[in-house]
Amino acid sequence: MLKKISIVLLIVLVAGGSIVAFVKNRHEQTNAKSDELRVVTTNSILEDMVEQVGGKDVDVYSIVKRGTDPHEYDPTTNDIAAATEADVLFHNGLNLETGGSGWFNKLTKTANKRDNKEVFAASKNVKPMYLTESGKENETDPHAWLDLNNGVKYVKLISQVLQEKDPRHAEAYQKRTDTYVKKLQALHTEAQHKFADIPASQRLLVTSEGAFKYFSKAYGITPAFIWEINTEAQGTPEQMKQVLAKIDNSDVKSLFVESSVSPKSMKQVSKETNLPIYSKIYTDSLAKKGTKGDTYYDMVKWNIDKIHDGMLAK
Repeated sequence: MLKKISIVLLIVLVAGGSIVAFVKNRHEQTNAKSDELRVVTTNSILEDMVEQVGGKDVDVYSIVKRGTDPHEYDPTTNDIAAATEADVLFHNGLNLETGGSGWFNKLTKTANKRDNKEVFAASKNVKPMYLTESGKENETDPHAWLDLNNGVKYVKLISQVLQEKDPRHAEAYQKRTDTYVKKLQALHTEAQHKFADIPASQRLLVTSEGAFKYFSKAYGITPAFIWEINTEAQGTPEQMKQVLAKIDNSDVKSLFVESSVSPKSMKQVSKETNLPIYSKIYTDSLAKKGTKGDTYYDMVKWNIDKIHDGMLAK
């Protein structure tokens, strides 16, 4: 299996011709699929959205694999080759892949892909929310997809781009889009009424990362978290103090831990409060294929159901 190498080294390899040769070899191996639109996404959530819209007419490659945090990532030679070959690249935007080390900006530069030409932010039409941490109030919260209404906006933009890039299959893309959007909108409507049977004092969603602000605003609950966004500073004494204070001022019944982060800090919160960790939930990644939560729709439905039931737990 190819080992991860730094993006700096990748740029050097491009200059030396190694990546060019690698891309040529990979292209020859996948030539049988050359009739399909080649799409690269930065994560599994976008990958699934593209697959739902594109069906058999697209060949999709996800850079960040399932169960991996997309905030900070180190692209592999396979990733750089796929990006170089791609007709279209979709990323989340809202500072998800371009914050921190800026790995996605370096990747697209190396692959010679341009914004709004081959590279598109799926969140383009979303009204952003912002971080609340002191000094970071001007930074966008990237987790817009956890509100299904925003997910619909992602899907519609993806469909528009695919139709522009591949007009031969535009009718098929639109038909799949209409069916998929209807399904997502129905779940969104259901979720808007889902938490009405829970007392307001129990409607506190306690997670490790503060990824559920969009979700909470859409579905009438209150978010609480240990740290606001995945960085090196996770589970500090001050962060623990703040979340414990919020829990003390509520009647919350359960805690939750995300599938793509370490449960260590939440286990400590559980120990301090004597509250159970009710379930894992999904934020930055879908579940492994073949398991519950392995599509965008099923991931959000899992979250809705588990959070609701956990809030009612005795």
